[in-house]
Amino acid sequence: MTPTPGPATTAPNSRDALALAADIRSGATDPAEVLEEAVRRIERLDPGLNAVVSTRVDAARAEVAAGLPDGPLRGVPIVIKNLGTDVAGQPATDGSRLFADVVATVDSAVVRRYKAAGMVVLGTTNVPEMGKTTTTESLLYGPCRNPWDTTRSTGGSSGGSAAA
Repeated sequence: MTPTPGPATTAPNSRDALALAADIRSGATDPAEVLEEAVRRIERLDPGLNAVVSTRVDAARAEVAAGLPDGPLRGVPIVIKNLGTDVAGQPATDGSRLFADVVATVDSAVVRRYKAAGMVVLGTTNVPEMGKTTTTESLLYGPCRNPWDTTRSTGGSSGGSAAA
């Protein structure tokens, strides 16, 4: 079987979180520009991947506009694994239909630390139900696809994060 090229087979991004943070700190780029590029990529690539299961674009934009903490990763967008890591206002499902209606009321400790470091939380990612299988194919959100070959799995537990 010939692999099916995934939507992310376009030129890979060579800028990691540290490089983005350095560009923002130096003034070479703006946190709002970085956020908008991340939003565009989710809108363009995620329909074929199903990696991101919830977004908080308006809240992220408002946080950037209000000014971010001057932490080491100021302005770097991040998506959070939807498995025991709550983001206030976002579904806290652990990939399970049992928790389909649960919405986090507060950020978990690690999310608070990411935000204190200046990161911009953009949404949450797909996970297998309760993190219990080796593939990310929950009945709640459906399968997550590998961006390099959409006929292959992204694996379990952090499948959505891996694809993102």
